[in-house]
Amino acid sequence: MDVRSVIKRRLGELKLEQKDLAAAAGVTDSYISQLLTRKKLPPAPERTDIYFKLGKFLRLPALKLSELAAHERTEELKKRLAISPAPLFKEVRELVLRKCDRGRVAEIRAIFERQPFGELERLVTQKLLDVVKRVAKEELESEDWLKRVAEVNRRSYQEMRVIVLEFLDSDVFSVSAENRIAFLDPLIDSWDIDLNNFGMEIVLNRRLASEYVKKLEFVEREAGASSGEELGLKEFLGTPSMSGDVTAGEIEFLGRLRFGGGRPTALYYYRELQNLRDPLSFRGESGRGATARNSEGENRAGRKGAGAPRLREKRRQK
Repeated sequence: MDVRSVIKRRLGELKLEQKDLAAAAGVTDSYISQLLTRKKLPPAPERTDIYFKLGKFLRLPALKLSELAAHERTEELKKRLAISPAPLFKEVRELVLRKCDRGRVAEIRAIFERQPFGELERLVTQKLLDVVKRVAKEELESEDWLKRVAEVNRRSYQEMRVIVLEFLDSDVFSVSAENRIAFLDPLIDSWDIDLNNFGMEIVLNRRLASEYVKKLEFVEREAGASSGEELGLKEFLGTPSMSGDVTAGEIEFLGRLRFGGGRPTALYYYRELQNLRDPLSFRGESGRGATARNSEGENRAGRKGAGAPRLREKRRQK
């Protein structure tokens, strides 16, 4: 069984039509038709909400369609990996170059043209796709956002939903001219890359993206760290007796610490936290310890407070 077979069978059992299914999923009749005639590969389950809507309408178990779709896509990917990657559409390459920072575009174009679809072209295109996909996925359920994008592309709301689903399903090897026109062009204002470390800055259209500047960096990390976080820090944060009252700011400080050799333990982070909180570890603006300055103030306040009862007692005697 596959996604198409299950959908067709349930439509027959429930005596429903494709147009009813399209309306329930918020897509066009044409999109459903292409899915059911195998002209389109089922979209990736993690990138779309369509399987939840289809399953609910067809009264199917929650994960039935998404599991079938994941299996189909895995089999299709195995077939694709056996084929050498083809060059991008000429229009997509031209768009990527047109959006490039003007001061670097000649250098980037020269690199692109050395190979039909070289490493740098794949890297840049993939990162542009990733950033725009993230925006599209976050906004998929926003009718207002979809209408704004539809207006830019002169499409209907339903057509735009279909285009979003297809766009979320594309990758660097399958991005089409329609993807270029619908998303990459209107959402991306410009991009730049540092060819020394391959860090990228992508500027998005402010009207269509709330966070309009994205910076992507490739950072070298220590071998002992896991996902950018020291194992000792994880152990420290997971021990309430050591880190029960640690604040977000203190965690950020501890996470920024770097080590040349050896890996710190949880006890190290506990001691570092105590040092961070100890006023004696820091100097005030005058160069004197903060605690010493505070102690002087407390002593003066204490002397003033101690003299007050004696003054009141003399007044009563008078």
